Amino acid sequence: MELPKNYSPQETEKKIYKKWEESGYFNPDRMIQDAIIPSDAPAFSLVLPPPNVTGTLHIGHGIMLAIEDTFVRFYRMRGYKALWIPGTDHAAIATQSKVEKELYKKEKKTRHDVGRDEFIKMVEEFAQNSKNTILSQVREMGSSVDWSRQAYTLDKQRSSAVVVAFKKMYEDKLIYRGGRIVHWDPKMQTTISDDEIEWVEEKTPLYYLKFGDFTISTARPETKFGDKYIVVHPDDKRYEHYKHKQAIEVEWINGTITATVIKDESIDMEFGTGAMTITPWHDSTDFAIAERHDLDREQVIDEYGKILPIAQEFQGMSIKKARPLIVQKLKEKGLLEKIDENYTHRIATNSRGGGIIEPQIRTQWWVDVSKQFTLQNSNLQGIPSGSQTTLKEIMKQSVKTGQITLYPDRFKKTYFHWIDNLQDWNISRQLWYGHRVPVWYKGEKIAVGAEPPEKDEWEQDPDTLDTWFSSGLWTFSTMGWNGQQTDEMKQYHPTTLMETGYDILFFWVARMILMSGYLLGEVPFENVYLHGLVRDEQGRKMSKSLNNIIDPRDLIKKYGADATRMALLAGNPAGNDTSLSEEKVKGYKHYANKLWNITRFILMQTEDYEMSTTEPDLTSNDRAILQSIERLETKIAKHIQNYQLHLAIEDLYQFTWREFADKMLEDSKPLLQDDTTKTSRQYTLTNALIRLLVLHHPFMPFITETLWHHIPDTQGLLMTHQNK
Repeated sequence: MELPKNYSPQETEKKIYKKWEESGYFNPDRMIQDAIIPSDAPAFSLVLPPPNVTGTLHIGHGIMLAIEDTFVRFYRMRGYKALWIPGTDHAAIATQSKVEKELYKKEKKTRHDVGRDEFIKMVEEFAQNSKNTILSQVREMGSSVDWSRQAYTLDKQRSSAVVVAFKKMYEDKLIYRGGRIVHWDPKMQTTISDDEIEWVEEKTPLYYLKFGDFTISTARPETKFGDKYIVVHPDDKRYEHYKHKQAIEVEWINGTITATVIKDESIDMEFGTGAMTITPWHDSTDFAIAERHDLDREQVIDEYGKILPIAQEFQGMSIKKARPLIVQKLKEKGLLEKIDENYTHRIATNSRGGGIIEPQIRTQWWVDVSKQFTLQNSNLQGIPSGSQTTLKEIMKQSVKTGQITLYPDRFKKTYFHWIDNLQDWNISRQLWYGHRVPVWYKGEKIAVGAEPPEKDEWEQDPDTLDTWFSSGLWTFSTMGWNGQQTDEMKQYHPTTLMETGYDILFFWVARMILMSGYLLGEVPFENVYLHGLVRDEQGRKMSKSLNNIIDPRDLIKKYGADATRMALLAGNPAGNDTSLSEEKVKGYKHYANKLWNITRFILMQTEDYEMSTTEPDLTSNDRAILQSIERLETKIAKHIQNYQLHLAIEDLYQFTWREFADKMLEDSKPLLQDDTTKTSRQYTLTNALIRLLVLHHPFMPFITETLWHHIPDTQGLLMTHQNK
C-alpha cells in the first residue's frame, strides 16, 4: 500500500487506538495466551495515578500519561509482562464541592435541602459523566492501559478493601478517635487535608498589643479573647526574671486576667519581641505548645466563623465585621501600641471550595503514626518479621534502605524531613460523598465493619474518610486485595514503578508506603519517578487568572498526540518543572513529518527490494550505518532503564534528523542508482527504518504504528514487536 504524501494524525489516531484496543494486547495475559511472550516473562507493572472525577484532564495529566506510556511500551516490546492498571479517584471534597455549587446555581438549594441519599445520587451521576470524559482523554493520549482491569476508588472492590484496612488498623489500635486541631473550612463545613490547602499571600495590618509588661504582635486580634499564656524562649535574657509557669496579672480585652508564663524552645527569639500569646484552639503551632505543657484551650470562633460568647459584646459577629471593632476597643483601653500597615502573611484557603481555613479542635478519627506495633510477615529491609515498629518508621526505612528509589535522588532529603515531623493523620471528613466511616454506634457500644452487628438501633458514623485513605491502598486494591494476597499480586506487586508529580510525594506516595508496609509487609513499588509542574513559555504556573492554561486536547486536535507527547517529554528530566508552548508542540509535529518523509523516501527507493532473512554482502559504509544504529539502541535502552527519557529523546532526535536524514539518506541517493551498491544500501535502509520505528514507538506510538503497516513483510502490531 502506497504511503500518502502527508501524515494526518487527525485521520489516523483514533483508528490506530481502536486497532490496539481490539487486539487485547494491553492485557499481558492476552500476550501470554497468544504466545507473544512466555508465561514466565519478567514483569513490569505500574498503576495509573487516578485522575479526579471533577472534570477533564489538564496538561499535568498529559505529562503523566506520556511518561508512563513510554515506559510501558518500551518494556512490552522487550518481552516483559507489562501491566498498566487504569482508574479514577472519587476525590470526595472536590467532587462534592462542584456538585454543591451547581445545585445552588441552578436551583438555589443546598445539599441539606435535598437530603443525603438524593444528593449522593446527584454526585454519582456527575462523577460517572466526568469519568467517561476522562477515560476518553486517556485514550486520546495513546495510553496503553489494560482497560479490563479498570478501577475506581469508590467501586465495590475498592470500598471493601477500605473497610478491611480500617478494621485492621482499628483493632491494632493504630486508628483512634480524639480531639486534635484540624484544617476546618467554615464554608464547606468539613475538615480538609494538607494537600487541599492553598496558601495565599495577603497584605494585612499587624497589630502590636500590650500584654502586661510584654508586647505581642498579631494579624488576628479576634482570636485573642482566649489568650491567657505568654510564651518566651527559656534562653531569652530579656525574660529571665520570669519563671516557667509563673502566674501574672494583666489587663486584657475584657478586663484583668491571670496569665501564665510558658518557656518553650520553639519560640524564635529574633522575631518581634520574642514573646507571644497563644491561641491553642485556632492555631496548629499554638496547639502543639499547649500539648507539650498540658495547657487549657478555649474556643473563640465557632465552626461557622462566628465569634463566641467569650468575646462578650462581639458575640455572633463574623470575623470580618468584628475585627475593626475589636481593634477600636483595644485602642480605647490603651492596649494598642502601633499598627504596621505593610505586613504580608500567608492565609490558608481551601483549594477545592475557596473558603478561608479556620483551624479548630474537633473530635475526629486519626491514624497514629508513632504508636509501636508488631509487624508480621515482613519483607521490609531493616524491619524483620515480628519486630516492633511504627508507621513513621515503615515510611522512613523503605526509602532509607534503598528498597524504594526516588528519581531524582534529591527528594530524599525533603522526604525524610517530612517524615521526621509527621503528626497523626486526620482521616475524618464531614462530607456526604466518599467512603463512609465503617463505625457503628449503639449507646456506648462501638462496632467496626461494613454492616452493624444487628439491624436495629445501630447508627453509622456520619463522616466519610479522607480520599488519601482509599488511594493509599491503590497499588494492591487494584489487584483485588481484600485482606489476602491475590495471584495477581504475586505476579505484579510490588509494582515496578510509581510515576507522579513531586507535589504529592508526601500526601500520596508516602501514604501508599505506609499502607503497603503495614498491611502487606512490603513496599508498594520499587521506583518512584517524580515529574514537575508544566509551566508556560515564560516559566509561569498555569492558571485561569493568567489566561495561560494549555489544554492537551487542543494540542492533540491541532498537532496530534505524538507531537504533544514529545513536547512534554523533551528537555524535561525527572523532578524539574518544564515550560511548554504551542511552538514547541508545533516543532515536534515537524519532527513527526520528518519521520514520515524518511519512511516515504525509503519505501520508494526499496519498492523492487524483497527483504531477506539472510544478510547480503554489505559495504563497509552500510555496516557502519547499522553499527551506529546498534550503538543508538544501546544508548536509548540505557537512558530509559535509568529513567532519563529526556536524554533518550535528545539522542534519538539528533541521530534521526541530523545523522540519518541529513547525511545518510543524502549519501544514499547516488548509491541507490548504482547496481554494485544498490542491494546493500536497500537492505541497510530497510533494516535501519524498522529499527528506528521500534526506537521511536514508545515516544510516538501513533505515527510509528501507522508507518509499520506500510513496510512490506512486517508482522503483527509494532506495539507487540519483540525488540530484545
